[in-house]
Amino acid sequence: MPYSVPLLKPNPLLQEIPVGEPFDPYRDALVVEEETIWPEEFSGLPSEEKARLETQLHQEASTATELDYVRLHTGFGRRITVTAEDIDRLKQT
Repeated sequence: MPYSVPLLKPNPLLQEIPVGEPFDPYRDALVVEEETIWPEEFSGLPSEEKARLETQLHQEASTATELDYVRLHTGFGRRITVTAEDIDRLKQT
């Protein structure tokens, strides 16, 4: 006879988890790799513009909207997912 597991109700608290992490000066001082994730909505940006914005984002990592740190053997990797808010902010500078 097959065993069935009852379905659990979704936990509303888990749906409110914020995306990304806050800027952490300690981990940021140990960053040895940088990664930038460009969502599909920005595929029309010229590569030169993307490179310029990417450099600015990582230089001003504390202002990035979606920031994650990835533990590496030699330190941390900084992963920034580009958002429309980031683009708007950086184009004003």
